[in-house]
Formats: sequence, C-alpha cells, structure tokens
Amino acid sequence: MTEKALRLGTRRSKLAMAQSGLVADAVSQVTGRPVELVPVTTYGDISREQLAQIGGTGVFVAALREALQRGEVDFAVHSLKDLPTTQPEDLVLAAVPEREDPRDVLVARDALKFTDLPRGARIGTGSPRRMAQLNAYARAHGLDIETVPIRGNVDTRIGFVKNGELDAVILAAAGLNRVGRSDEVTDFLSVDTILPAPGQGALAVECTAANAALAAELAALDDPHTRAAVTAERSLLAALEAGCSAPVGALADLAPLGDEQIVKEMRLRGVVGRPDGSALVQLSTTGPVPQTHEQAMALGRELATEMLAQGAAGLMGERAQ
Repeated sequence: MTEKALRLGTRRSKLAMAQSGLVADAVSQVTGRPVELVPVTTYGDISREQLAQIGGTGVFVAALREALQRGEVDFAVHSLKDLPTTQPEDLVLAAVPEREDPRDVLVARDALKFTDLPRGARIGTGSPRRMAQLNAYARAHGLDIETVPIRGNVDTRIGFVKNGELDAVILAAAGLNRVGRSDEVTDFLSVDTILPAPGQGALAVECTAANAALAAELAALDDPHTRAAVTAERSLLAALEAGCSAPVGALADLAPLGDEQIVKEMRLRGVVGRPDGSALVQLSTTGPVPQTHEQAMALGRELATEMLAQGAAGLMGERAQ
C-alpha cells in the first residue's frame, strides 16, 4: 500500500511554487513519502497596496500558518525573510535548508551595471531597505538616481524594465536562481553596497509542534550554519523592534580560516536607514560561531544594542507593533 502523500502548503506565485517544489523533492527523499503541493492564496498576494502599508511581508505567511493550524496541510514552506520574528507556540521551524545566494541583484536595460546607469535613472523596488541603501550609496558616490516603489512578481517587475517604464529593478538573486532566470541579472550588488534583508535567500520549513514525528524527519533538511546565521540576523531585527518591511538589512557570514576551511568566527553586519538615504547606521560585530540558538540570538541583540545607541530607532519610522 502506498503511503499517504504529505501535503505541503505554499503560496501560489511561480517563485513560491518553485521553492516549495525543491523542498518537496528533498522531503520525499528523506521520508520516502510522496509530497503534494497545496497552493494557498495569502492576503499579500491579493492586495495591490504597498507592503509597508498592509503589515509588511508577514501578510504572506498568515494564511499558510492558518492552514497548518487547521490541519489542511502537514507542513509549509516560506521565504524566511517573510517570517515575523515571533514564532507561534503551536508551530515549529523544523528546518532551515542551506541558503541560496543572499545578494540583491540589478536587472537593467541594455545590460547596464549599477554604476553605469544614466543620470536620473529610475530604479524600481518595493523595499524601504533597498531604497535606503541605494539612495545612500548614490549620495556618497555622486550618482543621480530615483527610486520608484513597485509591487508584483518577478515577471511584473522585470516587465517594467522591458517596457521602458523603468531603467532597472532590484530583485533577490535567490529568487531569480530558483525560477531559472539568473541569466537576466545585469549586476550582482555587493553586500558592501546593499545588505540583504534578514534571512534573504533562506527558506523556512514549518510544521505543527504537535507533529513531533514529522518535525524530526524534516530536521534532516536543516543546515546548521544557515540556521545560526539567520537566527542572528532575525534576532537583530527583533531587538530593533522592526517589522519585516522596515528599512533594516542584516547578514551573518562565516569566515573560513586559511585553506582548511575551518570556520571559527561569524561576522554579523546590520544597517538601518531612512528610505531617502539621508542617514544610515551601519555596524558589524564578530564572535565565535554560535553553537546554540541562544548564542546566535545574543549576537543579534548585541549588535542591535550598539545600533540603537547610534540612533537607529529614529531612522526606522514605523516601529513594529
């Protein structure tokens, strides 16, 4: 008798379905059970308002979590950067698989690089974090750009460039890689120019805490280094009391020592800025690679404390409720 298929809850977008398909294959291999995708429509998918106005990227998560809590799906896959920093007690983050490229990328007309964009270039992004850092970089380097708020899926956003409405758009490298469109990237933006969103490039596999057997099986997909990094990044975000749509960038990376690739330290970088780029607080801290959840959380809190002391709170505008 064939084992009953596991039901994986996913958003309906092409990117979400691609991400969930990758996880479904991995879960099938680990459990020996078939996995079927169950598309769920979220409020963030229906609404055309700017994300910051409707509660940030958390609006993509609520409907999936409700489907889990109602038992309509067995587990769900989220883009980790969309997850609110408080975890519901009845749900467990069973796995954080190895992270994709966390960088932001430029898709520009005429294959232009960021520094080659013409004066007055119009760059589309729906993210206050990207706007703050792009505008700050432009101010510091004498570039004349205009950031334009946009919404929509990958096709819609790249369409703004193709139809001439915008000179360029900023997207996440991970998303384009997962939908097989990385050949459209015209420039990879260094994390020294734009720090990604906390958790960018990573996926979150979530199930109910009550389903301990499934949680244990899903844990096989977990990548300890990725989990430590994103835990530190999200701890920073939480300690700043900032929501998913606040202009906060963070990246924790592991520095291998010499040829032996022995990783001893983790560096956490954080940035908060006004969307117009007129002010930024950007700091970093380095510590031993966290061995526990609490150590990773402490790294994030430590950097947040330093950033708040430098005036980060005043730059965020909307503090999370």
